[in-house]
Amino acid sequence: MKETTLSGNKNRKSDLKHMWADIDKQWRRLRRALSYTRSHRTAVSAILVITLLMAAMNAAEPLVMKYIFDGLSGNVIVNTIIVGVILLLGLGLLREALSGFSNWLTWRTRLSIQYGLLDATVEKLHRLPHDIHRKEGVGAIMTRLDRGISGFINAISEISFNVLPALAYLVISVSLMFQLDWKLTLLVLAFAPLPGLIAAGVAPKQTKREQSLLDRWVKIYSRFNEVLSGIVTVRSFAMEDAEKKRFLRDVNSTNQLVVEGIRFDTFAGVAQNLIVVLARISAIGFGAYLIVKHQTTLGTLVAFQGYVGGLFGPVQGLTGIYRTMRTASVSLDQVFSILDTHDFLGDDPHAAELKDFKGEISFEDVHFSYEASANQIFNGIDIHVKPGEMIALVGPSGSGKTTLMALLMRFYDPVKGSVKMDGVDIRYLKQNWLRRQIGVVLQDALLFNESVRDNIAYGRPNASLSEIEQAAKAANAHDFIIKLEKGYDTVLGERGSRLSVGERQRIAIARAILKDAPVVVLDEATSALDAELEFLVQEALQRLIKGRTTFVIAHRLSTIVNADRILVLKNGRIIEQGTHPELIYSSGYYASLVEKQLKGLSVDHLNN
Repeated sequence: MKETTLSGNKNRKSDLKHMWADIDKQWRRLRRALSYTRSHRTAVSAILVITLLMAAMNAAEPLVMKYIFDGLSGNVIVNTIIVGVILLLGLGLLREALSGFSNWLTWRTRLSIQYGLLDATVEKLHRLPHDIHRKEGVGAIMTRLDRGISGFINAISEISFNVLPALAYLVISVSLMFQLDWKLTLLVLAFAPLPGLIAAGVAPKQTKREQSLLDRWVKIYSRFNEVLSGIVTVRSFAMEDAEKKRFLRDVNSTNQLVVEGIRFDTFAGVAQNLIVVLARISAIGFGAYLIVKHQTTLGTLVAFQGYVGGLFGPVQGLTGIYRTMRTASVSLDQVFSILDTHDFLGDDPHAAELKDFKGEISFEDVHFSYEASANQIFNGIDIHVKPGEMIALVGPSGSGKTTLMALLMRFYDPVKGSVKMDGVDIRYLKQNWLRRQIGVVLQDALLFNESVRDNIAYGRPNASLSEIEQAAKAANAHDFIIKLEKGYDTVLGERGSRLSVGERQRIAIARAILKDAPVVVLDEATSALDAELEFLVQEALQRLIKGRTTFVIAHRLSTIVNADRILVLKNGRIIEQGTHPELIYSSGYYASLVEKQLKGLSVDHLNN
């Protein structure tokens, strides 16, 4: 028995410890969140002063009603009514004027705080590790961000602009009620805790529902974003109706959760309102009894009815602060999960820029894996590239060709070894400067829903139209651009959907040419093109890479036969390197790849 008691005491102590730890965590999180309001302290203070004045006026109104009704039994009834009506009118006009100004200032402040949070989170989103974007998905991240910030702003507004004024009104009104009639006050206050107890009882379930709803909406819109991004694939499999049904089914099931929550909240609200009705009726009955006994006045009872109506709102608001805090906590978790993500690769405090960068690149004993426990992608890569040299990277899928270029652009750092530019470890170079030195053309060229001019000038927004046209001509793109509806001012649609694959690729090449970077990375830049388009793109690429250090990733080996050096990657190492003739002569892995591709072009195969 004694052991059971000791065990129970330990559990209670543990529960209390966890509770206080949770409260401390919530408080620290809230203080951090409130730091975003510091730059708006003047506006917030003004709003609080206005709302406190409004609370005082609301508390004064029942006193004016008492003055009027108590004056009806006197000798100067007309004067009493006139003065009372003027006071009520003045209070009403002033309250509405202050309310309108407060509403305008509140919204302006809310939007400013929201802008500050967006500024912090969007900047962080641009710097998140690439694997987080891959794991979470664009739709999930944006849904969490949007709903997280909105929930936080609503919670802060509720606490700052509703709960605090409600507290002020509660203190003022209860003080006045005791001065008017302590018996009636005690009767009304006996009912006051009951709505609060109901609110506190339902708060945990409401908070759990908020978290569940957020998770569901994140999943729904993450999938919806994937569907819209891959709409061509969806249509090619005739899955439009299936995806529509899936989306609407998920939305409907989530809406059912919302409806169940509304039903639950409605019952709780009805119970709270019934308590208010009982309090009002009890006050009327007991007040009427006191009037009959000449222990109070009609004006006092009328004033009490005014206070009873306004008293329970603040009480419920104050007891609902727990739910508000929990809702804010859920929202803050979403926002801070973004803000607290480890800044993946920040600049070294002494990071610099190279003067007169020549284009020499070296990978020295590079080891790399995406996760500490994962198998290494590279196990000691050594490459030295001279300025202006063209290097082709070949190997099976998953051999790390694109990852090697990601290391060059410092999207990741090697686990061991280093990547250098002109002999300087790129970890000691400013990342913005580093990436300005590299022009990239990918297999799936990303174009924005902007004009042709803006897309080509994406890396050099201040480029003149003449420079843009010269880049387009060098990329074999000018001729088809001027045939578009508005020429260089034609808006290309999402991801450049108004253009063909070949046209998008040439716009991407023009963008790289205009950037005029000393290093060029071509990642499968022609693999999706037919022979005719490939000739135009290859011609443009030759102009792009002329005099530049170039890395070419290609599965179509016919595009790299003229490379200065071909590196064959396999199992995390460079297993072969040399020119195309040298590698063919050695009859190694590269030669076997060429042979397999040439079989597809044999005369016998074509005749069949």
